[in-house]
Amino acid sequence: MGFNRRQLLRSSVGVGAILVAAACTDGADPGGAARRGGTLRVGALGTAARIERDPHANLTNESDFLVTSLVYDALTVPGASPNTAARLASSWESDATQRRWTFTIAEGATFHDGTPVTSDDVVWSLRRLRSVGGASKMPAAAEDITADGPSRVVLAVPGPNTQLPLLVRLMTFTVKKDTTDFASAIGTGPFRLESYQGGNARLVRNDNWYGAGADPRLPLLDAIEVTMFESVTALGNAVLGGQIDLASNVGAIAGRTAEGRGDLRVVRRANDTMLGVAMRTADGPFADPRVRTAVRLGVDRKALVDQVHSGYGTIANDILGTADPRYDASIPQRSRDVERAKTLLREAGFDTGRSYPLVTKPEAPGEVESAKVIATQLADIGLRLEVVEQESNAFYDRTWLQAPLYTVSWGTNDSTMFYASRLMASGSNRNETAFRDTEFDAATAAALAASDPAEVDKASRRVQAIEHERGGYLVWGMADGIDIATAAVRDLPALGGFGRVQLERAWLA
Repeated sequence: MGFNRRQLLRSSVGVGAILVAAACTDGADPGGAARRGGTLRVGALGTAARIERDPHANLTNESDFLVTSLVYDALTVPGASPNTAARLASSWESDATQRRWTFTIAEGATFHDGTPVTSDDVVWSLRRLRSVGGASKMPAAAEDITADGPSRVVLAVPGPNTQLPLLVRLMTFTVKKDTTDFASAIGTGPFRLESYQGGNARLVRNDNWYGAGADPRLPLLDAIEVTMFESVTALGNAVLGGQIDLASNVGAIAGRTAEGRGDLRVVRRANDTMLGVAMRTADGPFADPRVRTAVRLGVDRKALVDQVHSGYGTIANDILGTADPRYDASIPQRSRDVERAKTLLREAGFDTGRSYPLVTKPEAPGEVESAKVIATQLADIGLRLEVVEQESNAFYDRTWLQAPLYTVSWGTNDSTMFYASRLMASGSNRNETAFRDTEFDAATAAALAASDPAEVDKASRRVQAIEHERGGYLVWGMADGIDIATAAVRDLPALGGFGRVQLERAWLA
């Protein structure tokens, strides 16, 4: 996910600019100009029990998400700066209140069967997404998603929200109105479904893709074959053994194994995943901000990145959204200070004579390991932690939003305001740290309502300063997304998160 758009009152990024704004690639192009043709064999993680072909459902398999994102287009996609680029929506604008947003469908957009895309198709798809996926996937209520003519769609939201173009980057896949059977997968994306069996798919180039813009050759590949692997080990071994050309989102361990092999390249996508710790601020042992500061001062961030992410990552500064173009790098980087941490615990009257549970879950790669390393490090300041591992279902039933201390992982790391509004504002139903701060709420509201970019910048900086000073998160580092590719694969996406599936510019030397 991603969320801090510079589209304040207005954005008009033409479809022809998609390929400039969104196509940040790995840049490995020693073979000269990009050429058309060839079949890219891609491996991605998934399990047979979780196969899902409905583009609006919960796509927990990486393989399903990859296939869906290549076959269907979302309204917008991740970009570098700004961090939202046009896709099926060629432009968008808001009214003066930032509550009513109008998206214009790209000129010439058609489904794979040649049918033009209309506002009725988009409205039906967004309403269905709201019904199937809920408010977390579609912020506008069904009755507030309407057509304004044949090529314009209006989304109205309850409060001012400059971030709406970013929110529709995820899962706003458009299907033909009234579609309920997705076996044929009639989408608008750069590739068409040719065959599908047991989680494995063959996709072929959509020669009529509206998104080609100024480069009619796009997409460059003739076909993409997606193979589902049920374990990271099997996926890594497949690319190491030459069975596939690209292991998508394979992780740091496989990346380290592939380093140094002349026939393989490791593609690092920065700011892909955040592993951190949520500390409850409303009550309990971590309610005192001095205690939370002591925790932050007690960890060795570089050691955590080295041990948990095998060095494939960067240290962070207790602020969510590190890849945001508005990320405030002027805030001093917090580093380990054991003695200061001990002093703060004493000043807060913190009971170091007992141990405290740190609850974790085997959800993101390295998450359980990070809890164990943090517990070892914080013992140096006199804070004794007992690492408690729970299965994900139990974690979300009993721990999330309730426990004093637990690990978290997030993947929308290019927007500070996404996290501020979704995870830390007082009115959020996902307030993981039970954070209540009137100044923070006011700054968040100002950033979401401002029409002047300078005002957004000012409010965003204040939001980040408060989060760093007294928020409830320990954000110690960011993991790189790791792909492994054969030497022939060129121009793979280098953006984190959802950006990894934008393969229309990839080619084979």
